[in-house]
Parts: sequence; structure tokens; C-alpha cells
Amino acid sequence: MSSSLSTQVLKCDPTAISFDDDRPRITSKHTLASLRVASRHLHDLHPVAFPTETVYGLAGLALNPDAVARIFSTKGRPADNPLIVHVSSQSMLHSLLPPDFTIPPSYQTLINAFWPGPLTLLFPTNPSIIPSIITANHPTVAVRMPSHPVARALIALAEAPLAAPSANSSGKPSPTRAEHVFRDLNAKIGLILDGGPCDVGLESTVLDGLHPDGNIRILRPGGITVEQIEVALKLAPSGHSTPRVLVHHRDFVDDTIEQAPTTPGMKYRHYSPAVPVTLLRATSHPPTGVNPISPSTLLASLKSSTVTNPPPKVGLLAPSESVLAKTLLEDPVIQWHRYTLGSLSELTVIAQRLFDGLLTLEQEGVDLILIEEVPEENEGLAIMNRVKKAASETCWIVPSSL
Repeated sequence: MSSSLSTQVLKCDPTAISFDDDRPRITSKHTLASLRVASRHLHDLHPVAFPTETVYGLAGLALNPDAVARIFSTKGRPADNPLIVHVSSQSMLHSLLPPDFTIPPSYQTLINAFWPGPLTLLFPTNPSIIPSIITANHPTVAVRMPSHPVARALIALAEAPLAAPSANSSGKPSPTRAEHVFRDLNAKIGLILDGGPCDVGLESTVLDGLHPDGNIRILRPGGITVEQIEVALKLAPSGHSTPRVLVHHRDFVDDTIEQAPTTPGMKYRHYSPAVPVTLLRATSHPPTGVNPISPSTLLASLKSSTVTNPPPKVGLLAPSESVLAKTLLEDPVIQWHRYTLGSLSELTVIAQRLFDGLLTLEQEGVDLILIEEVPEENEGLAIMNRVKKAASETCWIVPSSL
């Protein structure tokens, strides 16, 4: 795509959009005009950045291989990394599926509970409809229905399902604001729809319920927590046994899907800013053979290993009540750039702020970013999934020294 492309940013008001029988009602003329411009871009096979409740996506017509190929080339995305297809209604979902496929009761329960919303389900693909570039030649296709009014309205107005990974260069932190997209993809795409900051801030949960045992396998934790999924399945009408919910790496390991992933976010390093990221672990137990260090040792290491002129500029992402952050910030030599993630009692806020924090600190020109761990429960499971992929190094801190 031409590097001289002019990128236009059009505002959309999510509060001006409502839905009636899956059709959008748009009360703002400006928002309707912006959506119509975006629909024309899509049908001209140009990718469009648009807001979802999770992160900003880079959309193209899912059923057109040329449109999808432009998504890959714009992002620099590896061809073996499949895409999620976004629909605006259950009828659009059914139009994509093999005619002999019956949606499992567990899937229907989860669709009823969480669609529209940040939950992606794997379905058998219909190769006569779904281009193989979407699925990376796998027999399954990942589908979700976004809840962001702008996203869902755009799909409905385009009258076509949209393939949409995050709207960023491959491997970078996912954008949660239109300005994040503009900084990264300016002159690479023609249009960004600005619908404000994303509410969830992390990508969707991806699950596979197609195995013969009927259990639900979480391939990527995200905007819907494992605990929410378990509750929804237990509250489903009786007559079917409640499936188990298994989390990849925690409850099962599948080397095959790690080498040839059926869903995004599994094989490659993701979510990494242009500066190194170090994960600080001060509350969990280190693995055998790993000796934790004190905060003073960490500080000495930072001051000796930073290659730029002193004093080093270090970004710090930590919860508001972090004792470790308070200890580190007392060092008078390091130029600290703190980005408070929020309270551990509100993991949804930390999830919402994570990518913005990485991108903000990168923009401030720090030499290194430190990010403190959070408990891997509820939204914390998805937060730590992203942090582990972003970090190039993990440092274990002695808890007794805090």
C-alpha cells in the first residue's frame, strides 16, 4: 500500500446508535455519514480501522480474499496467523456455517449470555464461503459479534461480515484509542473511525467447544473471564451435562495449535512496544532454580545496564496500591515515568488501561518499561497473558524485602 496515503479520521458517536431486530438506528447524521464512508471504503477493498469494545480493529470484507490480503500486508502480519470474523447478527453467523452443522447447546448458552460482546467461538469453516486466508487453512473459523455500537453498525450497514485483527503493526500493543491507530498506521490506511476509547481494553476471549468430550477450551483469555463462562454454563437449562472449562497452559497443553494456531495471539510474540519490557513478579513463587532479587539489586542493575546517557528513563506500570512501586520510586537517580494501572480491586480498570499504558510510556521516550504482575484470576488471567507476551524478561523480587 502506498506510503503517501492520506489517513482520514472520522468521528462516530456510539450513543447515537441503537439496534432494533439487529438493524441499527442512527440518530446522528454525522455518525451515519461516517459509517457510510467507511462502508464504501470496505467495498472498495480498502481496510478501515474502527472501534470495538475490546480494541480498535482493522477491518476488511471477510469473504473477499483480496480485501483480507490487504489487512495482512498493512499490518505485516504472518500468513499463518488466522483472523477473527465479526458479525452483526446470529443470522449472519448462520450464513457462514456449513449447512449440516448444528450449534452445540454449550455454544448457544454462551451466545445467549455474552453476544454481542468480547467472546469468540470456533466453528467448523465452510470452505465454499470462508477464504482459506482467513483460517490459515485450518478446518475451523473464529467468529464473534462485537457489542460496540459503531462496530456492529458498520458490519450491518456494509451487509457483510468483517475480518478484523487489532489495528496496529503486527507484534505491537493493541490500540485502544483512535490516536494510537493514527500514530502507528498513519499513511498506511485511508480511514479511521473514532468512537472514543475502548471499554474493555483487551482482546476477546477465544474458546473451542468442538472437541468430542464437549468441554470448553480457552485458547486465549480475554474480555469474558473463565469464571463468567463457568457460571453461565452452570446456569444453563438442565438436560445436558455441564462441560468443564479448561484454560490453555493452565489446564492443558496442545503443541499442535501452538505451532499452527487456530486463533490469533497464540504463536507469535505480541503486544510489545518499541522499548524492552520487564515483568516484575513480587507475589508469586519463582520456579525451581530461580533466585529472586531485592529491589535495591534491581535498581542497581537498572542504573548500570541502561545504555543511554544517565540518568536512565524508566517507565513503571503498577497497581495504585503497589508497595514495590513505592519502594522503587524512592530512588532519586532514575527518571521515573509512572503510569498507574488502577486498583487490584478493580481488575477491569487495569485491563482497560494496560495497552494505553504501554503505548503512553513508549511515546514518552522511556528506555525500559517495568510492569508489575497481578493475580491470575478473573480479568487478571487475560492481563497476565498479554503482559507475559509483551515482556522480554521476567524478574523475581524477594517479597520479604518489601
